[in-house]
Amino acid sequence: MRGTTVRKVATVFGGSGFIGRYVVQRLAQRDYIVRVAGRHPSAARFLQTQGRVGQIVPLAAAVTDEPAVARAVAGADLVVNLVGILHERRRDDFTRIHTNGAGLVAQLAAAAGIERLVHVSAIGADPASPSAYGRSKGEGEAAVRAAFPQATILRPSIVFGPEDQFFNRFAGMARMLPFMPVVSGATRFQPVYVGDVADAVAAAAEHEEAPGRSYELCGPRAVSFRELLHYILEVTGHRRPLVDMPAGLVRLQARLSEFLPNPPLTRDQLLMLQRDNICTGEAPGLPALGISPKAMEAVVPGYLLRFRPGGGRRPQHAG
Repeated sequence: MRGTTVRKVATVFGGSGFIGRYVVQRLAQRDYIVRVAGRHPSAARFLQTQGRVGQIVPLAAAVTDEPAVARAVAGADLVVNLVGILHERRRDDFTRIHTNGAGLVAQLAAAAGIERLVHVSAIGADPASPSAYGRSKGEGEAAVRAAFPQATILRPSIVFGPEDQFFNRFAGMARMLPFMPVVSGATRFQPVYVGDVADAVAAAAEHEEAPGRSYELCGPRAVSFRELLHYILEVTGHRRPLVDMPAGLVRLQARLSEFLPNPPLTRDQLLMLQRDNICTGEAPGLPALGISPKAMEAVVPGYLLRFRPGGGRRPQHAG
């Protein structure tokens, strides 16, 4: 009688999101059965084509729902938490999701005897941050460490890729506006490719030295916000002046935009923009996980082509 191969099981919270879809793909390629846990399992159905029949399983499990989280992690070998929000819809959403939710996942993963936990946080996570986002991320890391000391924590800078909400958003603005508004133009970022972040999650699940460590995930170089906007204009072929916005006007716009369902800039994000979003060098990075970071210049032009005049189509010449 032939022996049967026991397949590994991974539960990925937030697996239907921007980073999540790449993480699910990487884990499926490594032959995991992947449970994609989220508030709306229907949003994860498109991922089922990334694996064999029955390999990718959407589950209803919000990170704040204790019974659902317990069911989602039961019997798993690996748990990954990618859940995060950029702005609050209700008061204390940052704390509820980034801190309490992260701690609950770690607590229940430990209680279930899970071997590996990978928690994706962010550069700028700091319990002493003036920003509620950064503060809640820092407190979330502390909650994860307290409940699951051997968790691996990944802190990416701003993440780019075909579905991102950074390069795509500003490229859309470049196409529509007569100028590019600049807010905190000197603040530096170190954009990291979404595929590299997903590879880091997969590597952290298997790397012998990863348990109990934190990693900073950044691209090859740091650039200022102003330089990023100039690069977007260059790639999209739009000639627009870069205009520094008055601080008072920016604060007013941020306050008013918070009434929108998807605000372009909030007061809390303004606080985050006061600090550089780059790797400090105090923690290991992508190379420590065997990953050579991709430059934005190698990836971004491909998916911003549609923002060029004429949609990036070359004119047809007669003859």
